[in-house]
Amino acid sequence: MANKSQGTWFVSFKLPRHEKRSHVRATETFPNERAAKNFARAKLAETLKVNAGTINPHMPIRRIASTQMLEWLEELDEDDLA
Repeated sequence: MANKSQGTWFVSFKLPRHEKRSHVRATETFPNERAAKNFARAKLAETLKVNAGTINPHMPIRRIASTQMLEWLEELDEDDLA
């Protein structure tokens, strides 16, 4: 059986152009929203194509499109709200 991720958040981002493929993405998982935001901030310095969200079955489900990324980074983290 495959190991399941222990993270509840993911950040997906566009990789630099690859010779054989024009659109290559990678995804990293994180244990909390704060860690995901820190990683997303760093990736925004390299590319504007950064998306994030929660991993099922984490509730509530969140999906942050690249167009919403700056707003999400300004929001308080779930840890700050607790």
